[in-house]
Amino acid sequence: MGLQADSALQAILLFPVHLLVWLYSVLSFLPWYFITGAGERQAQSRREKARSTTDQAEGPYRSVDHFECLATEDFPGKDTLDKLFDHAVQRFGPGHCLGTRDILSEENEIQPSGKVFKKLILGEYRWLSYDEVDTIISQFGSGLAALGQQPKSSIAIFCETRAEWMITAQACFRRNFPLVTFYATLGDEAIAYGLNETGVTHLVTSVDLLENKLKSVLPLIPKLKHVIYVDQKKVSTEGYPAGLSIHSMEAVQELGSLPENMGRAIVKPQPCDLAVVMYTSGSTGRPKGVMIVHRNLIAGMTGQCERIPGLGPNDTYIAYLPLAHVLEMTAEISCVTYGCRIGYSSPQTLSDQSTKIKKGSKGDCSVLKPTLMAAVPEIMDRINKTVMSRVQEMNFIQKKLFTLGYNYKLDQIKRGYDAPLCNALLFKKVKKILGGQVRMMLSGGAPLSAATQRFMNVCFCCPVGQGYGLTETCGAGTITEVADISTGRVGAPLICCEIKLRDWAEGGYTSKDKPNPRGEILIGGPNVTMGYYRNESNNGDFYVDEKGQRWFCTGDVGEIYPDGCLQIVDRKKDLVKLQAGEYVSLGKVESALKNCSLVDNICAYANSEQNYVISFVVPNQKRLTMLAKQRGIEATWEEICTNPDMEREVLKEIKEVAANIKLQRFEIPMKVHLSPEPWTPETGLVTDAFKLKRKELKNHYLHHIERMYGGK
Repeated sequence: MGLQADSALQAILLFPVHLLVWLYSVLSFLPWYFITGAGERQAQSRREKARSTTDQAEGPYRSVDHFECLATEDFPGKDTLDKLFDHAVQRFGPGHCLGTRDILSEENEIQPSGKVFKKLILGEYRWLSYDEVDTIISQFGSGLAALGQQPKSSIAIFCETRAEWMITAQACFRRNFPLVTFYATLGDEAIAYGLNETGVTHLVTSVDLLENKLKSVLPLIPKLKHVIYVDQKKVSTEGYPAGLSIHSMEAVQELGSLPENMGRAIVKPQPCDLAVVMYTSGSTGRPKGVMIVHRNLIAGMTGQCERIPGLGPNDTYIAYLPLAHVLEMTAEISCVTYGCRIGYSSPQTLSDQSTKIKKGSKGDCSVLKPTLMAAVPEIMDRINKTVMSRVQEMNFIQKKLFTLGYNYKLDQIKRGYDAPLCNALLFKKVKKILGGQVRMMLSGGAPLSAATQRFMNVCFCCPVGQGYGLTETCGAGTITEVADISTGRVGAPLICCEIKLRDWAEGGYTSKDKPNPRGEILIGGPNVTMGYYRNESNNGDFYVDEKGQRWFCTGDVGEIYPDGCLQIVDRKKDLVKLQAGEYVSLGKVESALKNCSLVDNICAYANSEQNYVISFVVPNQKRLTMLAKQRGIEATWEEICTNPDMEREVLKEIKEVAANIKLQRFEIPMKVHLSPEPWTPETGLVTDAFKLKRKELKNHYLHHIERMYGGK
């Protein structure tokens, strides 16, 4: 009786709110519909976006906006990256280009667990104009030439995302020095392998990476002669190999500004010249260097920029993803080309709540107020769980109002509308987590769940586009249009490329599948790169067709909808055949089970000699700790994760979620191991785009695999 009385009281209290929402909807709908052009947006969402160039269901599919021929340039005649930057300097010379925050102070903060976290207080953004960046590029490029760097000879960069990375890249593009890029989190062996494979003599890095990562491997790289560090610090030259010169970036600039060096002739690149050798962090095996020429990058960026309406000098982009990742590099070069300003950040300083920001001081988003932002699904999932955990801490009325507003706006968005009053009253605070001005977010690197995409749409009041591309295609493949209100899809082919499907009989995917054709995704066009550096054994994924067009076989499995949009449904390498003959897509299982409230990250694993799936899980610390207390377990985080009762609780929720989303019985993990440590690129268990490294995860949890399969 008490529960029924409470429910009746709650309904009475919320009735005026429901009535107000209904009246608001009725009175505001028609004027809002016509003023905002909602009908036109709905038509844009429903329109055909790509179609097959043949009568075949497998394609190739091409954008209807460039159906006659593929686009290769956005600015006619600007067919190399140096020409694009020169064009930007002419147009936007005095405008802000690259911005960095000064560290005002730093201090160590001891956590309850005993761990020590470094906390920062940062200043305002300091900006370099396009003209100033142009001068620095000229001086630095001349300085590198004075140190013996030759045109068409590779130079390496191993550095965190920062303004100096982009300055180095532009200096190399201008002087035709092919740039070899490495993730800052690559292991020692992979770094040495890549530097030796490309035979570089010059390397640009940071003091932190030089002293803590590179120093131990430098004796293994005999051809390296010059190391340039980008920080304004002093570095001791003791302990480095004989014959290796260490320089500051500032000193190289000064060398380049001397009249005799500034006057050196510049060998300009051609569109077919090598611009970048990008080493992928790789989810399997040794890193591979993807060879990208100037025309590849320009074609890819032309396709990407066409899907970002209004890109220009009024935009501010926040840069925090690894610049050695093709998504971030092409995004930043595109922003510079169109006159946007780029403010540099890091995942540890992004928001006021980020791990390196001292409590009470401002994170980078709050100061910069970006309008454009790229993110990988892992980061969006974290934002989602952070906001929803705060909602759970609200009182009853606040929680009900938030849920009511969320569901109301969600319903409006699904129909192609919006809810301006909810935006102003409910989601204004949530928007401020990312500065409050974001007008478009782009997700790439891995599939984004429909639930997280809708959450970001609702709470951050902006379209969230999903993109699909690979390093081998310059990050270009597909991007959803701003007007597209669907979720779970990655959009239609960009105007620079086309897509076709290839039957994969073993996985059960063919172009004759109903309701839509499915198969392995092949991407063709001028954005498809030239193959892997000195790695002929892997170049079989590339081929040239009878028309001379290059294609890349992605290994991902897609489904093409009647409007020409693509959905990623599987990955060939993620498919495992169980003992009884059933095929399990590990990626599909992981994507589904990330919706569990107790799960922050999950890796499904299956052995072909066994008849069931197991999993490793990084649990949500806050929720699992609360659950442990409810079960009377008072212990450290590590003890909670190794407690069999907690393993059972997580497994119970996994099975419930799996049943709700109708995973097959054989796809549902039967056993679980909880990891107290999160998987970050620094641990070597995920890539810089937070993709799982299955081989490393298997080796790391080998003991637990044996235990879960009954070996121990």
